Amino acid sequence: MGKRKNTDKIVFDNVAVLDAGAKGVSVAKAPDGKVIFIPNVVPGDVVDVQTFKKRKAYYEGKAVHFHEYSADRVIPPCQHFGACGGCKWQNMNYDKQLFYKNREVYNHLKRIGKVELPEFEPIKGSEKQFFYRNKMEFSFSNARWVTEKEVQSGEEIDNRNALGFHIPRMWDKILDITKCHLQEDPSNMIRNAVRDFANENGLEFFNPREHSGLLRTLMIRTASTGEIMVLIQFFDDNKEQREMILDFLAHNFPGITSLQYVVNQKANDTLYDQDIILYKGRDYILESMEGLSFSINAKSFYQTNSDQAYELYSITRDFAGLTGNEVVYDLYTGTGTIAQFVSRKAKKVIGVEAVPEAIADAWENAKRNNITNCEFFVGDMKVVFNEEFIATHGKPDVIITDPPRDGMHKDVIDQILRIAPDKVVYVSCNSATQARDLALMDEKYKVTRVRPVDMFPQTHHVENVVLLEKR
Repeated sequence: MGKRKNTDKIVFDNVAVLDAGAKGVSVAKAPDGKVIFIPNVVPGDVVDVQTFKKRKAYYEGKAVHFHEYSADRVIPPCQHFGACGGCKWQNMNYDKQLFYKNREVYNHLKRIGKVELPEFEPIKGSEKQFFYRNKMEFSFSNARWVTEKEVQSGEEIDNRNALGFHIPRMWDKILDITKCHLQEDPSNMIRNAVRDFANENGLEFFNPREHSGLLRTLMIRTASTGEIMVLIQFFDDNKEQREMILDFLAHNFPGITSLQYVVNQKANDTLYDQDIILYKGRDYILESMEGLSFSINAKSFYQTNSDQAYELYSITRDFAGLTGNEVVYDLYTGTGTIAQFVSRKAKKVIGVEAVPEAIADAWENAKRNNITNCEFFVGDMKVVFNEEFIATHGKPDVIITDPPRDGMHKDVIDQILRIAPDKVVYVSCNSATQARDLALMDEKYKVTRVRPVDMFPQTHHVENVVLLEKR
């Protein structure tokens, strides 16, 4: 007989919440010395905790009673807080959020990187703490998540359709969202109107277990220029019903710049391998930054907080210390935003990216912005910087690198060390992998400046910019 799962539910009384831990969950200590991970509490709270998972080194639990509230606690403005897995720190004072983000970066660089660090420059907070995202994706489901409140009320629920977010760790359950505090209007109005129209007209919401239904996902992108993109992903290929809802949107929201759709019948709902069809308007929207314009299509990657992207890029340019004479390589350039942003202060910028569509966008944007000193290349970062590439484009004085969450491949680091530019500016959305990479570069490079940037208020995520200079 297999070992019985240890699901004993223990209640610990009067537990002081000590710290903010990884992934937005807070940390306390059990009487036996083990760590307890607790969501939806703030360091400084004193709570009774009911555990629901016991492991060798820790418990996972939830607060069932509050004895004392932390001085750093604030009332979350969102009605979905607690049930929704996003914005986990909405109940924490914003200054305190910045404190924990800053400390996480410091701890990673110190403990994982083990490199000598200068004094950090103050973390750059976000002026907007809500309604700061320019892209949201919502899922349709006919298996709506029923909240605890609804269960307790005992009311019969007829309509189980939902349009909103996945409940954490439940791939088939969607929380129905009426007001999200992440994207400015008309985002909430569009989402609610789509759901109401679909319900009134009997349009089928996706069934994630059986893989059936008409409506699958809704993506809304907004830009600081006021332009709006809406993309509906359908599962069933029903022309009449599809056009019914798209016409409804076009008529009721004439401000939509780009109305598009996809018919996707594969197992997952990612768009990258799908044909996107333009229904009305144009197939991109324009974002603008410091007089530059960037076109964003349905598949484009663009920093999701436009205002803070500007701050992030300004810090990056400042760290690079350009005088107008430098050759700059921008690795993981995406659609070339950083490359073009720094180009005015550089002699030449070479952007490299593995995604061909992104590079096509980068060239297009450079043309739109009349930038002539940027060139973009498709290539696998760990292969592209061979001797020939360097001989053709010149040895870089500065390398800017903004890799994905996993950090840089070891071969890329080896190549940077071989090319040995005077400076490397390393932008990261994951300071743990950044720290690992800094350790690998420590023999040749010294960390001389560090500045974290908060792109995602109310969440635990934090970006970080580091300047490395040759020893």
